[in-house]
Amino acid sequence: MLTRKQLELLTFIHERVQQDGVPPSFDEMKEALDLRSKSGIHRLITALEERGFIRRLAHRARAIEIVKMPETLTNSKARARRDEAQAASDDDGDTSHPRGAMEVTPGSVSLPMMGRIAAGVPIEAISDVATHVAVPHQMLTGAGTHFALEVRGDSMIEAGINDGDIVVIREGDTAQNGDIVVALVEGYEATLKRFRRKGDTVALEAANAAYETRIFRDDQIRLQGRLVGLMRTY
Repeated sequence: MLTRKQLELLTFIHERVQQDGVPPSFDEMKEALDLRSKSGIHRLITALEERGFIRRLAHRARAIEIVKMPETLTNSKARARRDEAQAASDDDGDTSHPRGAMEVTPGSVSLPMMGRIAAGVPIEAISDVATHVAVPHQMLTGAGTHFALEVRGDSMIEAGINDGDIVVIREGDTAQNGDIVVALVEGYEATLKRFRRKGDTVALEAANAAYETRIFRDDQIRLQGRLVGLMRTY
């Protein structure tokens, strides 16, 4: 499975090869993905190569060959049609359950599992839906879009969040100081941390004394949602 940024880059390379016959330059990739430096592009390219989606050819300029495309792209049109139908249903006033959730029993709903999230050093955020998980309806807040993530790491254990737990996230790009959030760092790494804003800086605080608080400029962080529920399997 690919992260959002990996998928964006692979799609951009594929479209440029189809259009021009050659891959885009690293500068063009950086601009298309709105990244600040080429180092981010190098990391994405390496990840795509390791996953078998592209091949770099030695001693040639712009030597990137598309090996395969993910099913995510081939199914994107069908998914878009389903999303449009769901949005239309929501707009018609159907608020029986929050967006992103499907009712499976009178007391629970099925949420998409969007992959894993780091409660530790940031890891890549997976955008593909791997499966669905049943969540008690009372965990969901209002009619917003919700999704689930599996926690990896121990940096939030003092907040009661352990490795292997499932967290329920309400999608959104705002938070109050003290909220536990999913934060996207510099466009392609995600982590679960407590949010603190001071002026034009953002602190992502761990709930484990072994981890340091990390400080970022406001423009380096994009919030994906905030924690509204947690499930644990014993």
